[in-house]
Amino acid sequence: MEETLAKVENMFLRYGFKSVTMDHIARELGISKKTLYQFVDNKYDLILKVCQTHIEQEKEMITNLRSTATNALSEMLEISMYVNKSIKKVNSNVVFDLQKYYPKAWDMFESYRLEHIYAVIKENIEQGIEEGVYRKEIEPAVIAKVYIGAMHLLFDDAYFPLDEYNPSKVYLEMIHYHVNGIASPKGLELLDNYYKEEQKGM
Repeated sequence: MEETLAKVENMFLRYGFKSVTMDHIARELGISKKTLYQFVDNKYDLILKVCQTHIEQEKEMITNLRSTATNALSEMLEISMYVNKSIKKVNSNVVFDLQKYYPKAWDMFESYRLEHIYAVIKENIEQGIEEGVYRKEIEPAVIAKVYIGAMHLLFDDAYFPLDEYNPSKVYLEMIHYHVNGIASPKGLELLDNYYKEEQKGM
């Protein structure tokens, strides 16, 4: 079932949630619509299952990235690279479709962002302060909320119209702003080395 949901998710990300029909999905999966309805009640149920699976997989990926990071700064940068790859896959209609037509699915992502992602960022900042890579005078809870708020603006057409701004580039600017704003002198040195290594790899 997980493999099936992954295929469906790719369809939604490419074409948007609204435009993909159950007929399209059945045809893509090579099964009848009757068989498809043995697994889900309707399209909305399928969307909820896809979103829940995506969230669980992302949680697992972030946990893995955190477990292998050498410090809080490298953890933040590794998570950011993973998030940016995900953003590049998203069709511009996806966020709009969820907000307008599938509010339960949108609320699922909102809760995940406001609770789980907030906790991850807050813990990262606390860890970074202890390690000396982030400035000790910053307030983790406040900065974590600022980060979450900035993420909310990423696909907000009032701030970043998609015909003018690339979400991936906006996100990278946001991350640069975030890490440069909270890094200590030690952290800035690590960050400079990271960017130099990144340039070598290009």
